[in-house]
Amino acid sequence: MWAGFLASFLLVTVAEFGDKTFFTPLILAMRHPRRWVFLGAWAALAMMTLLAVVVGQLVFKLFSPVGVQILSTAVFAVFGLRMLWQAYQMKPQQELEEEEEALKLVEQAEAKGAGQGGAWAVVSEAFTLTALAELGDKTQVATLSLAAVHPGFSVLAGATLGHGLMVGVAVLGGQFLATHISERAVHWLGGSLFLGFALLTGWELVG
Repeated sequence: MWAGFLASFLLVTVAEFGDKTFFTPLILAMRHPRRWVFLGAWAALAMMTLLAVVVGQLVFKLFSPVGVQILSTAVFAVFGLRMLWQAYQMKPQQELEEEEEALKLVEQAEAKGAGQGGAWAVVSEAFTLTALAELGDKTQVATLSLAAVHPGFSVLAGATLGHGLMVGVAVLGGQFLATHISERAVHWLGGSLFLGFALLTGWELVG
């Protein structure tokens, strides 16, 4: 149980930094009250995490244990190699791409009236934009993979806590961290972490 909790918590907290789901609440918190942005963004990520865990548990029931282990190992390996390759190729100006995409998403939504009308409007905007940013993201797929090989509740708890921590960081001090921590370094760390879980999952398969 603790393995699933720790794995999902670590993957989320490392992989989410510098992602669109990090910059979206960061940008919104510069325009609206932080508490409502936090509530909406975390609720969205909790919902997307629950969805990933449910799908992951269904995958566990549909495939054999060996098939699930192979699939999970492949997913972690692909994401790990992809992040390491991105880190290798990344140039300083490319580190701003995720922030620019998130800013564009927020500006387009607010041009149509999103976030106007009080606390509920801000919560709704943060919820919707964060859910869109997380849909199909690497952390959601990784959560799904973890839920296929670990108890669903432990993965749900770890990932939800990790998302809450990162949303809190983004809302309270994300701009400072984003300018002082290299996204390239985070990609190196995240890629290494994904490969580490690929090796662990593969080792369990061999063992």
